Amino acid sequence: MLATFIEVESGKTSDRPELAKALDMARRTGAELLVAKLDRLSRKVSFIATLMDDPKVKLRVASMPYADKFQLHIYAALAEQEREFISARTKAALAEAKAKGKKLGGLRDATGKRNAVLKANAKVRAEKVAGVVQPLRSQGATLREIAEALNNSGVPTARGGRWQASQVKRVLERLEGAA
Repeated sequence: MLATFIEVESGKTSDRPELAKALDMARRTGAELLVAKLDRLSRKVSFIATLMDDPKVKLRVASMPYADKFQLHIYAALAEQEREFISARTKAALAEAKAKGKKLGGLRDATGKRNAVLKANAKVRAEKVAGVVQPLRSQGATLREIAEALNNSGVPTARGGRWQASQVKRVLERLEGAA
């Protein structure tokens, strides 16, 4: 075994970084590309057929190690059909939920309330350091210099850590009302 590649992207799409790396290595070294299941490689017949026709790619499927090209084409067609069935079932279930009045997507009330509280708390914390941050900024201090001044003064961040320039930037945005 030369290398292991773990793909987290959906098999629905062909543009996957780890798959591209694995295929590149297989083509360069002549190594066999071993996938756990055919439908994890792709659920698209044309993609699998293209790989099988590539003279530089030797493909083997662990769940069916002795399958020939004909069998792989059949399983690829079944995987593609299953992808279409999954899509149809998902759309039907979402339509049914919507018809029953279920809210789909977007922010929920609890999430919106939590976000409002977090934003209000951040604004209060920004106002606590405004006496240090704003005068330094008006004197031309950089964000990094302001962060250093807060750290040297012993002022902790909201989580008790050290200040960074990005945090100072967010404080200034909150004080200006932009965030």
